Amino acid sequence: MRIAIPKETHPGENRVPITPDTAKKLCRLGAEVVIEAGLGAGSGFADSEYTDAGATVSSDRSQLFGSADVLLRLRKPEMAEISQMKRGCVHISYLDPFNERELVTALKDAGITSISMEMIPRTTRSQKMDALSSQANLAGYVMVIQAASHLPRIFPMMMTPAGTLKPANVFVIGAGVAGLQAIATAKRLGAKVTAFDTRPVVAEQVQSLGAKFLEIDLGETGQTAGGYALELTPEQVDKQRQAQKDIIAKSDVVITTAQVFGRKPPVLVTKDMVQGMAPGSVIVDMAAETGGNVEGSVPNETVKVGGVTIIGKGNLAGEVARDASQMYSANLFNLVEDNWDQEKNAFVVDFEDDILPGCIITHGGEVTNETIKKIMEGGA
Repeated sequence: MRIAIPKETHPGENRVPITPDTAKKLCRLGAEVVIEAGLGAGSGFADSEYTDAGATVSSDRSQLFGSADVLLRLRKPEMAEISQMKRGCVHISYLDPFNERELVTALKDAGITSISMEMIPRTTRSQKMDALSSQANLAGYVMVIQAASHLPRIFPMMMTPAGTLKPANVFVIGAGVAGLQAIATAKRLGAKVTAFDTRPVVAEQVQSLGAKFLEIDLGETGQTAGGYALELTPEQVDKQRQAQKDIIAKSDVVITTAQVFGRKPPVLVTKDMVQGMAPGSVIVDMAAETGGNVEGSVPNETVKVGGVTIIGKGNLAGEVARDASQMYSANLFNLVEDNWDQEKNAFVVDFEDDILPGCIITHGGEVTNETIKKIMEGGA
């Protein structure tokens, strides 16, 4: 079975879906691995490292798509690329299926088996395949580093003969994977950290990292079976905003990570809250690309609003592309290995599997994911 890995062409994308080490593991499974020339350049991997691992290198992108039994990628495909794939090809990447109806339709009509890395279920067995979590971990770290580089003061307390510098106050909204890593990183840098999440069950995790958990009584909240926060009512969002207003005003850095899977994120930091912060303060909005948690944030830009710096950088994990590639590559390999049939020497789609059916979007000319099917039919 031929597994092909084309270069990522999205502007500014330096991550790669497969590292040389993973290419070697795929070859050991029995796969024929073909990469596009220059695949790993953005993350510092030379073509020779892939050939040493057992892969072959192709400069013909169209032929690469047309001959692949399995395509391993990071970003969703371009519409023009779908027509180059052979019917029955398995395409594995991020797909953003909740918002890409035209893309899902094209994959369905082309007879492509499309697997969305965002849809990997959050179970104990699937943790090793969970690309959202692996990339979110790095994003949490990067957000703090970005904030520290823009803040005109240091994070830790420092005692010197010239006087004592107080630690920076950091407020993290959302204590999922990214939020917890942001808390841990800010604490390691010496900041005084407070955090809030709508799920009271994460309070212990926040406190275990040495941060204070801000308690806000929002009434009934909770999380999905996959561990994601449930969407708040407008009344609950307003209550959260009011309760956070004072601590935001006193914070040197605010980091927002609140996202609702498959939906537009809530606005939790309003314009008046930004205006209430001291000049020189920094806000990092992780959700800027999908709508934003912060009024005034701009996707993929850093802006100044009344003396406050608002960072809306997307693809945060891509800032540390080599490590992000290593983690994503491991996620992909674990997914492939888990569904590899040694006797057939092939990737096998098994709808009786406990992981794969939930992340298959299209197969055999049909939309097979029930949630996405309802969205496509206008039911959600």
